[in-house]
Amino acid sequence: QVQLEESGGGSVQSGGSLRLSCAASEYTYSTYSLGWFRQAPGKEREGVATLNSHGTTRYADSVKGRFTISQDNAKNTLYLQMNSLKPEDTAMYYCAAAFRRLDWWRLLHPGHYTYWGQGTQVTVSS
Repeated sequence: QVQLEESGGGSVQSGGSLRLSCAASEYTYSTYSLGWFRQAPGKEREGVATLNSHGTTRYADSVKGRFTISQDNAKNTLYLQMNSLKPEDTAMYYCAAAFRRLDWWRLLHPGHYTYWGQGTQVTVSS
């Protein structure tokens, strides 16, 4: 059982930046897919930024050029650097993991992920 814990959310003005972190309990899987997802009130959960163990990344069109996903394998930590934040980025942000390598066309689909964190709230004011 893998546990994920997000941190780094908060309130920021439009144009600001935040960095989210997701700490994972220790695991030894060499094949994996990891990602950041978000859910705004009344909306479905959507993929934001994802990567797999093959080095493939995929971003939602709405965040390309503004968000960057990265990982520190030594710390079992996943990051999401969010720049140029907009009010429409306001949502609960979740990290997720699947211990298989998802193909590029599946990376942003939340249904393919098994483990989820509790989420961290991001609020962007105009």
